[in-house]
Amino acid sequence: MDPTAFICSSADGRLGCCHLPVVVNGSPWTWVCRSLSPRFQSPWVHTWLWNCGSRGNCLAFGGATRLFHRGCPIFHSRLAETPDCRWKASEDKVKRLVTEIGREVQQLSMAGCYWLSGSTVEHVARCRGLVKVNLSGCHLTSLRLSKVLSALQRLRSLAIDVSPGFDASQLSGECKATLSRVRELKQTLYTPSYGVVPCCTSLEKLLLYFEILDRTREGAVLSGQLMVGQSNVPRYQHLRVFYARLAPGYINQEVVRLYLAVLSDRTPENLHAFLISVPGSFAESGATKNLLESMARNVALDALQLPKSWLNGSALLQHMKFSSPFYFSFSRCALSGGHLVRRVIDGGRDLRSLAGLNLSGCAHCLAPDSLLRKAEDDIDSGILETLVAACGNLRHLNLSAAHHHSPEGPGRHLCQLLARLCHLRSLSLPVCAVADSAPRADRAPVQPATHAVPRGFGKKVRIGVPSGPDPFSGQAGPLPSSVFWSLLKSVPFLDRLELIGSNFSSAMPRNEPAIRNSLPPCGRAQSVGDSEVAAIGQLAFLRHLTLAQLPSILTGSGLVSIGLQCQQLQSLSLAHLGTMGKVAYMPALSDMLKHCRRLKDLRLEQPYFSANAQFFQALSQCSALQRLCLVSRSGTLQPEAVLAFMARCLHVVVCHLFTGESLSTCRSLQQSLLRRTRFRALATPGLLGLLGCDGRSLSLAFVTLTLGGHWPGVRISIKNSAFILRL
Repeated sequence: MDPTAFICSSADGRLGCCHLPVVVNGSPWTWVCRSLSPRFQSPWVHTWLWNCGSRGNCLAFGGATRLFHRGCPIFHSRLAETPDCRWKASEDKVKRLVTEIGREVQQLSMAGCYWLSGSTVEHVARCRGLVKVNLSGCHLTSLRLSKVLSALQRLRSLAIDVSPGFDASQLSGECKATLSRVRELKQTLYTPSYGVVPCCTSLEKLLLYFEILDRTREGAVLSGQLMVGQSNVPRYQHLRVFYARLAPGYINQEVVRLYLAVLSDRTPENLHAFLISVPGSFAESGATKNLLESMARNVALDALQLPKSWLNGSALLQHMKFSSPFYFSFSRCALSGGHLVRRVIDGGRDLRSLAGLNLSGCAHCLAPDSLLRKAEDDIDSGILETLVAACGNLRHLNLSAAHHHSPEGPGRHLCQLLARLCHLRSLSLPVCAVADSAPRADRAPVQPATHAVPRGFGKKVRIGVPSGPDPFSGQAGPLPSSVFWSLLKSVPFLDRLELIGSNFSSAMPRNEPAIRNSLPPCGRAQSVGDSEVAAIGQLAFLRHLTLAQLPSILTGSGLVSIGLQCQQLQSLSLAHLGTMGKVAYMPALSDMLKHCRRLKDLRLEQPYFSANAQFFQALSQCSALQRLCLVSRSGTLQPEAVLAFMARCLHVVVCHLFTGESLSTCRSLQQSLLRRTRFRALATPGLLGLLGCDGRSLSLAFVTLTLGGHWPGVRISIKNSAFILRL
C-alpha cells in the first residue's frame, strides 16, 4: 500500500481523483477521472474514452500509457487499462512527437525512460505549456535540466532525479524563477544533496526518495554532510505534504535529518500530511523531537506515518490532533489493541474519512493489553469490531506480518468482520488469519504435499477446470461456508490482495535486511490450501496478487481458477508455496500463465525451482510481460529456454534470474543474450541507480544494460544465488 497514492488523490484539496470500476462488453475496466486546480483555469473534463484508437491519441513513454484528447486544454482522463496500442519510445519518435504536439501537451510523464539520451530529453523544453512533468529516471545534467526548466514558465509540478555530479550553482536565473513557482516536487536522491529544494520557495507538496549508497562504486565511504552553500534552505510556510522514503543505509538517515532540521526550526502551519518510511530502526534526535512536539501543538494532520522507534513508548498519538484523517501507518509499532482504541479511535476523532490503515507487523494491535499475551494467542473480536465500525469507509487495509487468530464463535471471525468494509480496494492479510477455525484434537490435520511431485515438473499432472454451472464445486473448490470465500464475495471490486505467511521473510527483500534462517509457517496456515486460493477467482477486478508461505498448496489448482477468471491481473508474486523442497504446483502455474494476457510483472521465489523449457514456454504466452524475477536457492534453469523466451517476449525490460547455476553458466547465458539481440552493450555503472531497483544488490555482481532494437532498454541480471548469499 503506497501512501503516495493517497497524497496524490486525497491530500491536496485542489486535486480530485476518482477510480470507477465499470464493465464494457463483458470485461471489467477501471476508469480514472482527474481534475486539476481551478487556479489553472481548467474545467472538469469527463471524457469517456473506451477505445484509444478511435477517440484519442495514445502516447506511451516507458510503457506508461497516456491518452491525449485533442481540443481539451488539459487532459485529465485516462483508462487504467487500454488495448494493446503502444508506442515505441525511441529517440527519433520522441523527438518527432514532441515537435508535432508539444504545444498542446500540458502534462507529460517520461518516468523510467533511462535509455533516452540527454539531448532527446532536452526536447521537453518545446512543450512550453507544461504544467506537470515527470522526468524521474531520465539522464539529465545540471545544465540540461536548467535549459529545460527555463522554458517551462507555467510549470507547477516536477519530478526529477538528483545524481552524482549535480551542481545547483549551474542553474540559471530563469530556471530558478520557474522552480520558485513549483508547488509539487518529487525528488529522488542518489547523492547527498538538497537538489532543487532550496529554489522551490512556493512548495506545497514535497516527496523525497533517498536512494544514496553508503559507498561509491570505487569503495570510498560517502559522507552525509551537505555542501555549506546549500544549507540556506528557506522555511516552507506553504508546505502541506511532506513524504520521505528511505532505502537502507545510514547515509540516507543522515541526509533526511538535515531536511527535518529545517522543518523543526519552524513547522509549517498548513502541514496536514507527514509521512516517513524507514526500513529498520531510525533513532530519534533532538531536532525530530522538537518537530513532533511542534506538530502536536500547532498543526492538525490528515496523514501520519512515523518510524516505529518514534512511536514506541511515547504518548505522541494521544496529543496529536487530526482534522479529517485519510491515512495512518503504524507499521511494526508496539501498539496494543487498548492503545489503538483509546488513542486513535476513542480520542474524539471522526474516522469516517479514513481511507488507508497500515497495521503491518503490529502483533498485538487487535488484542487487549496484557503482559502475558503471546503473539499466537487469539485476537479480541471486540477491538476489531470497534475498528471496523469507526472506519467504515476504509479502502486500503494492511494487517500482514502478524498472527491474527480468530476465536471460536459465530460472527467473531476476522474475515466475517472485515466483510463489512465493502469499499475495500486493497487488502493484505496473514495466511493464518483466513483459516476457518483453530485446529481441534478431534480433527485430522491437513497433510502437506510431501509425496506430491518430485522437484521441478517431474511427472506430468493434468490440471483441469471442473465443468458445470458452479466454478467452485468439487474437491478443489472453496466451500460456500468458508469465511474467506464470504469475505471476497463481499468486496468484489478488490484490485490488490496479499496473503503472506506471518513468519515469511524474503531471501531478497527490497527495503528490509535479509534473514537467512526463516521461521516455519504458522500452524493454522496448514489449513489454508488450494480451495482458498481458488476463491480468489471471484475478484474480476483483481490486478495485483501476492501469495507467500502457503504450506498446504498441493496441486495449485486454485491458480488455474485465478488465471481463467481474473483477466485484469497485471502483477503476480508467488513465494514458498507448498512444502519446502517440493515444487508440486508447477503444472498448474504453467496452465495459469497461458491465460494471463495482461500480466506485466511476475516474481517467483521458490527453492529448488526448475526453470525448464515447459515453464518458459508457458511464460512466453504472457504477451504483455515486462518484468521477470526468479529467486531460487538450489534452483536450475535451461539457458536455451531463456534465450527462446527472451526472443519471443519483446516487451521484457527486466530479467532477474537468481538460481543455483554456476557462475560460468550465468556468464555464458548473458553473453549469448547479448550476441543474439545484436545490441550495443553499455558499461555505464552510473545508470544502475536509474533503474528503480536496489543498487546495493546490483553492485555485487555484473549487470549489463543494452539499447536499441525492439527492446528500448533491457536489463539482464543472471546470477548464482549461492555466490550472492556468501557476500
